[in-house]
Amino acid sequence: MSQPDKLVQKLKQLPKEPGVYFHKDAKGKIIYIGKAANLKNRVGSYFQQSRHRDAKTSLLVGDIVDLDWITVDSEVEALFLESEFIKRYRPKYNIDLKDDKHWIYIRIPMQDEFPVLEIVRRPLDDCVDYFGPYTSSDAVRKALKHLRKAFPYVTHSMTPPPPRACLHFHIGLCPGPEAGAITSADYKRSLRRLEMYFKGEKPKLVKQLEKEMAAAAKKQDFEAAAVRRNQLRNIQALSKQMIFGDKEVFDLSRDQALVGLADLLELKGLPRRIEAYDISHLQGTDNVASMIVFTDGVAHKEEYRRFKMRKGGNDDFEHMREVMRRRFSGKNLEQWPKPDLVLIDGGKGQLAAALGVMSELGVSLPTIGLAKREEEIIKLREEKTNNFEVVRLPHSSHILQLLQRVRDEAHRFAVTYHSLLRGKRQTASQLDDVPGIGPATRKKLIKQFGSVRGVKEASHDELSAAVGDVRARALQQFLGR
Repeated sequence: MSQPDKLVQKLKQLPKEPGVYFHKDAKGKIIYIGKAANLKNRVGSYFQQSRHRDAKTSLLVGDIVDLDWITVDSEVEALFLESEFIKRYRPKYNIDLKDDKHWIYIRIPMQDEFPVLEIVRRPLDDCVDYFGPYTSSDAVRKALKHLRKAFPYVTHSMTPPPPRACLHFHIGLCPGPEAGAITSADYKRSLRRLEMYFKGEKPKLVKQLEKEMAAAAKKQDFEAAAVRRNQLRNIQALSKQMIFGDKEVFDLSRDQALVGLADLLELKGLPRRIEAYDISHLQGTDNVASMIVFTDGVAHKEEYRRFKMRKGGNDDFEHMREVMRRRFSGKNLEQWPKPDLVLIDGGKGQLAAALGVMSELGVSLPTIGLAKREEEIIKLREEKTNNFEVVRLPHSSHILQLLQRVRDEAHRFAVTYHSLLRGKRQTASQLDDVPGIGPATRKKLIKQFGSVRGVKEASHDELSAAVGDVRARALQQFLGR
């Protein structure tokens, strides 16, 4: 089957570099997104006559009329970028990647005494650090294999600790907490450096390690200097294999959503920094607000902020006014970058509340709302008025898909924080009135047993070992034991 002339010309222009590619149909809609170590070879292979294809690939190739691509520095640097675009555009042929069970996350429960690093398929709202999503488990495991040489971590259960040191400890991949080879504080310090790498803070991490290596050498602590040197070497070995992070640099003119959004809203330039806000509460309790940031169309989680509302009640408009006053206070205006676009999760009422406060504070920024029911974009028809214009885009629109992705992330972040506060309040309410149990003891109990339910199910001997016999009896009596 012959390809359209436009597609043939683009196939000739494909670079021999790693990147992400986009297959499009006759209407210009993205129908498949993939990543490749060599774009020219990978994309060209779809159209080789001798290539054996399965039924799905044959249908895909039959629908391809156009394509586009973004180049990156290394084969797997596109992991995060690919997943972000798949989540935004939801191409119909990316069925295998649209279900959350296929995303890969790295889970690190830093609240534990000796956190166990895990690779999981689905993150939970359990107050634990998650990094991802990533689409290739092989690439993630390969990267972690190298990173573990620099920052050894635990992968086996620590409840209870194993009776002897594991094999990984003897080959330098586990810090050996069960053998008493490391303290909890030192282990968590090492994990935080590992997390810096996941967050895309590699330059900062390298600078920190170089400084410590130089300081150790100056003190003639050559053993410590050698440890830092080896950590640096293992990190540098990953430079061409894996990039973890929330920011990717690419040709923004190829992002149809950002370009189209700038045209739709008549912005002076591309909305490189988009801030979105949402409110979450349950019948007026545990009220919170979220501020999430997308930079160049990709989630920038380091810039996320959350707000615990000072005012209670079930008034989303007043809560939106409060979060706007706090976000655009003089201090935060100086310390936080200004957004190119503000997105409010809600309709005309929420948007009017936000714009009213911004006007009072003398802040003039492009601001729109996204109403959930009909997925309508709400914007001001004229400045300094409450005359709103409703823009309706087809659900296939790249512009709407980007705004939905940003809005949904703001909602997820707000709900996660609300659930955290509600859980803490419910936990505290059950243990607050136990005689002889203060804040420090409550914290110790929850840390050791995981929850109030864990405390209830613990034996008298386990409770006694944790808080003493007298308090253990008071706990069991109060909790119905």
